[in-house]
Amino acid sequence: MTGLPTHEFKVEMTCTGCAGAVERVLGKLKEKVEKVDIDLENKKVFVTSTLSSDELLETIKKTGKETSYIGLKA
Repeated sequence: MTGLPTHEFKVEMTCTGCAGAVERVLGKLKEKVEKVDIDLENKKVFVTSTLSSDELLETIKKTGKETSYIGLKA
């Protein structure tokens, strides 16, 4: 357990290319993002990070995909 929060986002992803784009933009944050889980079927992205939900939301939006913040994953 890392103790870092995991944020849940809904991202309009239709294919693995979309999911790859999300992984790439989050990957550019390097050490600020510990883990990224993508649920393509349900169009959800889970990000474990030291960054705020707003910072992560803006980063994911750089993919051009419609993105919304759902909340912290329990």
